[in-house]
Amino acid sequence: MTEIPFGRFLLPGPTEVHPDVLAAMLRPMIAHRGSEMVQLIEGLEQPLQRMFRTERRVLIGSCAATGFMEMAVRCGIRHRVLALVSGSFGARFAGIAEACGHDVVRLEVPLGETVEPDMLHDALRRSDVDAVSLVHSETSTGALAPLPELAAVVHERDDVLLLVDAVTSLAGSPVETDALNLDFVFTGSQKALALPPGLALGVASERLLARAKTLPGRGAYLDVLAYDDAFAERQPTNTPALSLFFALAEQSRRIERDGGIGAWWTRHDAMRRTVEDWVAGPGGALGYRYLPREGRRSWTVSCLRVPEGRNGRDIVRAVRKAGWILGTGYGPLRESTLRIGHMGDHSVDTVRVALERIEEATG
Repeated sequence: MTEIPFGRFLLPGPTEVHPDVLAAMLRPMIAHRGSEMVQLIEGLEQPLQRMFRTERRVLIGSCAATGFMEMAVRCGIRHRVLALVSGSFGARFAGIAEACGHDVVRLEVPLGETVEPDMLHDALRRSDVDAVSLVHSETSTGALAPLPELAAVVHERDDVLLLVDAVTSLAGSPVETDALNLDFVFTGSQKALALPPGLALGVASERLLARAKTLPGRGAYLDVLAYDDAFAERQPTNTPALSLFFALAEQSRRIERDGGIGAWWTRHDAMRRTVEDWVAGPGGALGYRYLPREGRRSWTVSCLRVPEGRNGRDIVRAVRKAGWILGTGYGPLRESTLRIGHMGDHSVDTVRVALERIEEATG
């Protein structure tokens, strides 16, 4: 396999990992119940709280983000959930709820669109549910849901919990966990945090913890109460993926050195605007169009419709031959779109060169 130089891997996940972060994973193992583990978790507490914009504990699990999606379901839903579905990962959230034996009411919108507050208000008026699940940044379409406005609608109902997939938004754009009273919000290590896959991170509200105590079917490995108790003592729940914890600690230090999470948000916003400017200019002249509308575009993933008559997969293959890795469209969009993952350690300059490669591949 030909090695791709650092900075040219722009999948919408997994994200490219900086060499310093990879090097941190070579540290020798430590006793995961000893004082070194306590110090490791203690050192992560404040940086992760700043990323999540919370004063609550940030829970870390050695699993994919899908594991914490199931945690949200098992520990946050009593009987019936209103699932906001704007793409493949909203559908996954709904599917996990069904697999766990819950009733699911789906509120679906066309691919590239987002559920809007008035739609949610009407759906809650018509549906007897005790939770709402939503995906903030839908990786399959590049659409960014209006989280503050949707959260306000949900919180008009005292007994309805809000469960948020922030997998491709957290660290790449603002996720105001405490200010928005999010009941459970989670992400994965392999997206805007730019770590290898294998860690899930999440925050649970007091309301969710209280509800979890009443739910006998919340399981064991994904029991949010076990996680909350363990991290209160700065301990993992089970044997942790230690090398990934080391990588998380190194990346947290790098984010702090780079000006903190606000500076990371600013850079991600600039990368999104770079793609928008390109679509408004040379990319648009070639026939590229954004799938989501203005104001509903992810800061971390741009999903673009390819020129009419062209196949997005062919364009991505041509760009790969030039040494750059982009994402094909997802699911039913696999031929009509391509996706640019501009998150983690990427820069505006990187994105500009990737767009030039797309121009060349389009011809």
